[in-house]
Amino acid sequence: MRLVMWILRLLLFFLLFGFAVKNDHLVRLHFFFGAEWELPLVFVILVIFAAGALLGITATFGSLLRQRREIGRLRKQLARSERERQNPLRVDAQAPETL
Repeated sequence: MRLVMWILRLLLFFLLFGFAVKNDHLVRLHFFFGAEWELPLVFVILVIFAAGALLGITATFGSLLRQRREIGRLRKQLARSERERQNPLRVDAQAPETL
């Protein structure tokens, strides 16, 4: 199975490498205020891919933090329930005084 995975990885690498070699033409990017850059097409594609991956990671980071806080809260609640189950006769509040 490991051999098959390595063969697939090498195949993917060579396909992408061939794509990069075939698309080495220069691309002119026009920005605001007359600014422009001339870069290889492969570099532009790589930068756009990296920016998209970074944006995706950033978008999921908020929900990941929210889930971690929820897990921590639930663990504390579970620990509290376990303590109450092990010691059911424990009274947290003081009993009212009798006359």
